[in-house]
Amino acid sequence: MAGTNVRPSDVADDGDDAAEKPPGTAVRRALEDSHGQISSFLRRRLGSAEDAEEVLQAFMLRAVERSHQLEDVASVRGWLSRILATSIADHQRRAARRRGRETSADPHDLADIPVEADAEIEEAICNCLYTLLPTLKGDYAEVIWRIDLLEERRERVAADLGLTLNNLAVRLHRGRQALKRRLQEMCLTCPVHGFLDCSCEAAERARRKQRSGAAADGGPDPINPEHEEKP
Repeated sequence: MAGTNVRPSDVADDGDDAAEKPPGTAVRRALEDSHGQISSFLRRRLGSAEDAEEVLQAFMLRAVERSHQLEDVASVRGWLSRILATSIADHQRRAARRRGRETSADPHDLADIPVEADAEIEEAICNCLYTLLPTLKGDYAEVIWRIDLLEERRERVAADLGLTLNNLAVRLHRGRQALKRRLQEMCLTCPVHGFLDCSCEAAERARRKQRSGAAADGGPDPINPEHEEKP
């Protein structure tokens, strides 16, 4: 994983509610960089900017729609990697079906399209998450870094941090909720121009999809955070 030489203590502590505030300049840059990393990976993988944009939008929409699963997954990296792998496989199946209608391609070839995340997909997701970590509170970033990216055993992390397993679970839960917020914000990045606050039609479509996903998840509108229910 790129950047693993950076220690968790290097991550800035922005306060308990840092992930609930509208993103500032540094956060916007991290969100745009993370979006760009996944986009660049997909362009290399698929060989087409148009196909990459289609898969990226499908991936981010699925991640938002299924974000409630974050409470139960063993690893955020593995969870997102599977969603990205499935999005790529679904796109390739649709492309194969289109080719099959134009040629005499064997429909059984569709079964050969892999749906499991490979090393390249996992690396792309890992780099994306690592870029987002500095936007979270330091305590949250550290447990996500160690448990969800490095996949350390929870018992070891809890002992190192002087926490009970229950307290670690609470911190990880809160950290994943903060990360979920960042992922939702990342989905608003313009798929064409790469900016978080772009006003082009493609960006507006992304925002409409994001609103639909947040509504289905029962979460707050990430575009209008002032509408969130306060504890």
